Amino acid sequence: MYEQDSRRSRPRVAFILTAMVALFLLVTGCTTGSTSGTATAPPGPVVEVTQNPASGTVDVNPVAPISATASHGTFTDISLVNAKGYAVEGALSPDRTTFTVGEALGYGATYTWQGTAVGTDGKSVPVKGSFTTLEPDSTVSASLNIGDGQEVGIAAPIIVQFHGTVEDKAAAEKAMTVTTNPPTTGSWAWLPDDNGSRAHWRPQNYWAPGTTVDLDAKFYGVDFGDGAYGAEDMTLDFTIGRSQIVIANAPSHRMQVVRDGETIMDIPVSYGEGNESRNVTRSGIHVVTEKHEDFLMSNPPYYENVRERWAVRISNNGEFIHANPATIGVQGSSNVTNGCINLSLADAEQYFGTAMYGDPVEVTGTSIDLSAADGDIYDWAIDWPTWQSMSALAK
Repeated sequence: MYEQDSRRSRPRVAFILTAMVALFLLVTGCTTGSTSGTATAPPGPVVEVTQNPASGTVDVNPVAPISATASHGTFTDISLVNAKGYAVEGALSPDRTTFTVGEALGYGATYTWQGTAVGTDGKSVPVKGSFTTLEPDSTVSASLNIGDGQEVGIAAPIIVQFHGTVEDKAAAEKAMTVTTNPPTTGSWAWLPDDNGSRAHWRPQNYWAPGTTVDLDAKFYGVDFGDGAYGAEDMTLDFTIGRSQIVIANAPSHRMQVVRDGETIMDIPVSYGEGNESRNVTRSGIHVVTEKHEDFLMSNPPYYENVRERWAVRISNNGEFIHANPATIGVQGSSNVTNGCINLSLADAEQYFGTAMYGDPVEVTGTSIDLSAADGDIYDWAIDWPTWQSMSALAK
């Protein structure tokens, strides 16, 4: 009985063991399948490229700082190109992580980044992106009264004549820097618009002879207001020559030319008759602006196209120092002219040879002072505190 029962129980044990093995394999198989389905993707490139301004930015000022930087890597090559495909000037840092644009961009233009950056993991990414610069409603250019490298007299102002209206004069003035050697106290002043805005810089007192002067006007990219921007930058370098001052006291009927403190001419002359406002030689510090060996003068209805010799202009109201043989009989004794200072032919030629742009001509003793009504250079007729108050940056 015992052996028979034992033989009957073996198939049951085998079945249980087989079932347990199958269950184990089933569980193991499910686990293996689950691990395979959640495997992570390989890591991406670690290098990151940052652009300033960000890609897609519009109305970028063309003189704003422009750069691209690679983090966790370096640039293999990089450039910023304009719409025609020309690369903008720039420099890559020695560690090849930063590219900085080195020139002003154009107005109203689109620029595109090109190149490749490689990360510390050896993986590369393309450099791409673009931005657009602002488009002004208008641009305003300017001109200067002094030529580069010119030697001028001790009263010469710097005149920046804008070819349009500058609404934000403070912004324009901040863009202009005057550097002198030796250091010279001076100030900008904005005179009333005349065919455009105009800024004059003059020293507090006459320039010291031999002074070197540098003007750096960074107008490009400057917002002049009302949609107008500066058209271009300007620079100027010039030198102050010898000191020459004309002393012109109308009641004396004489004129002295003082060179470096020494009187080199003391001559008889005739000033404006003064019986009408139109023929009064204006009192005040005039400035020599031009010279003509021959010049046709007109003062309608009194005279037109009269040829005069050795003419040195001292204001834009028609005042000259020039030869006039018609008044030689009264030169030194009477004032009879239409406002000019008349000299003999010989004296006028001699003075003409000494005169230089920017020389001061100090007229005294007449009934009307030099003013804004007499032309574009009446700078020295304005006292220093008032001149300083005419700066757009005056506090």
